[in-house]
Amino acid sequence: MTKAVDIIKQPRIKILEILKEFSLEQLNEVPAGFNNNILWNLGHIVAAQQGICYSRMGLPRVVDDEFFMAYKPDTKPEKFIDTAGFEKITELMFSTLDKLDIDLQNNIFTNYPTWTTRYGVEITDINEAIRFLSFHEGLHMGYIMSLRKMVKK
Repeated sequence: MTKAVDIIKQPRIKILEILKEFSLEQLNEVPAGFNNNILWNLGHIVAAQQGICYSRMGLPRVVDDEFFMAYKPDTKPEKFIDTAGFEKITELMFSTLDKLDIDLQNNIFTNYPTWTTRYGVEITDINEAIRFLSFHEGLHMGYIMSLRKMVKK
């Protein structure tokens, strides 16, 4: 596995370990003052990775359209995620990274189009995109850590 993908993978492993003690109800709860919940954030990091790495290149995403549309930027939780939905999210958290690693090794991300993130960061190639993903995931891991304190009360 490439180091860049491993840097994304390890916090995903850790956050799922932390969340083992939470019920589905807690993972689905949107506390007062928040727009989303823990499960939405987990799904969002998968959807964001797919959008940044695949959609921007015009490549097919690994996740289906329904999943992507539910968790893409500017969405919010629309329904209760059951056990099967939670298992799907957790499976995709790792299978999509495995696929990304293979695709990076196969050099499929040639001619990556330049774009600017909502944070003002210009991305010019897949390596910059992956570095940005680490930042983006860090933001959402921070949201998850805040949310877990709110739903634990």
